Amino acid sequence: MLAAAAAGPSGARAQRAVTELRAGATGVVAARDFWGLELGVARRAGQRRAAITLAPGDAAGAPGVRVRAAVQVVLKPAARVGTSPYAGVGLAFAGARRAHGAGYLAVMLGLEAAPGRLGGGWYAELGLEGGVRVAAGVRWRRVSSKR
Repeated sequence: MLAAAAAGPSGARAQRAVTELRAGATGVVAARDFWGLELGVARRAGQRRAAITLAPGDAAGAPGVRVRAAVQVVLKPAARVGTSPYAGVGLAFAGARRAHGAGYLAVMLGLEAAPGRLGGGWYAELGLEGGVRVAAGVRWRRVSSKR
């Protein structure tokens, strides 16, 4: 980001923002296991991605939900082939019927297919979020006309 600012307006224009939608399955192995579907939206500019994910599902036999907001760094954001690792940190909330909700620090490592290719690709993620969290699914990407 500093490199784009130092490069002046032409460097900033070259870095287009990407809007991403994601859908997949997620599970958290914890004192109260959780299994569900996740839906998310993210905005990526260069290596930085800001993401929000909502996952309704089953929390130890009761209806539950997990919500996460995170900032991630994509190692190879322009890769049109192959894969790119990413890492992130954020805040998560977990709630379930007949149980108190709780907030957690969320840390994650992931791998995604060709983040520079429009259209989409798969992702797989492992993290800590009140327990060990795993997720996998697909991402759809669209380049925004404005930053």
